[in-house]
Amino acid sequence: MRNAPCPVLVVNKPPDGFSAASNEVGQEHRLHRILFCTDFSENSERALNYAISATTEYDAELTLLHVLDEKPAKTDQALAAATQQLARLIPAEMSKKLNSRSAVRVGKPYEQIIQFAKEAHPDIVVMGVRGRGSLDLAVFGSTTYRVIQLGPCPVLAVHI
Repeated sequence: MRNAPCPVLVVNKPPDGFSAASNEVGQEHRLHRILFCTDFSENSERALNYAISATTEYDAELTLLHVLDEKPAKTDQALAAATQQLARLIPAEMSKKLNSRSAVRVGKPYEQIIQFAKEAHPDIVVMGVRGRGSLDLAVFGSTTYRVIQLGPCPVLAVHI
């Protein structure tokens, strides 16, 4: 996944109510709710482009989520700053067209992303994944990998 030249869709568990079997010919599966998770790194913009594209294609709802991984001393100010930063991610010309909202949580990123996904029931989570060394992965793990393993819906992992 970290070396793939294209985004990788991982379906560990289909979302609730998802059924691949259908008696109707040509039935398509639509995305209604898309969750984009960001750490505000410059590289996450590529993953955001995929989330915006899918949101536009399916006329879906896009939720932008950021997790503060430490409880800041001034929590209210940090939450407000992160919310403003999320609002600036969507280009002005797109913000009028998109049905989007944002959320900020505090805690371990993978735990908060999974909890939010369980509450919001997105059809897909879009996340960036960085190429890291095997020692780094063994010691620290990966937020994206944990969301794939433990999350309630498919994850589109975009190598950034």
